[in-house]
Amino acid sequence: MSEFDLAEASPNAVFMDYCQKDQLAFQRSPSGKAIFYPRIVEPKTGELLRWELSKGVGTVYSTTVIYSRDEKPYNVALIDLDEGYRMMSRVEGVDPELIRIGMRVQVEMKAFDDGKKYPIFSLMNELA
Repeated sequence: MSEFDLAEASPNAVFMDYCQKDQLAFQRSPSGKAIFYPRIVEPKTGELLRWELSKGVGTVYSTTVIYSRDEKPYNVALIDLDEGYRMMSRVEGVDPELIRIGMRVQVEMKAFDDGKKYPIFSLMNELA
């Protein structure tokens, strides 16, 4: 992926642009380390980062269920992506209380009320 001009777009704006194209992007340092959340430079070295596309496949690292008054419960999960980075999202399409650490998931870009698409995950296999 090419570099971007910070005068035109922040790292988060670039990430969101990829999401709108149904692509999950992350950054990689020259040393090969996957970096997420999007940043201007590598946190420890200050080296420039390059954008890469993720296959969007990962494993649930942690999960919790959120209960709100007068709303259906939903989960918040940390997902370890196969490319070597972790991100926070949700796993949908199954009861939030059934999500378990170690489940394999696949990203889908889902449109929300603000008109933007965000990365949301679903199980790769049906529950046994």
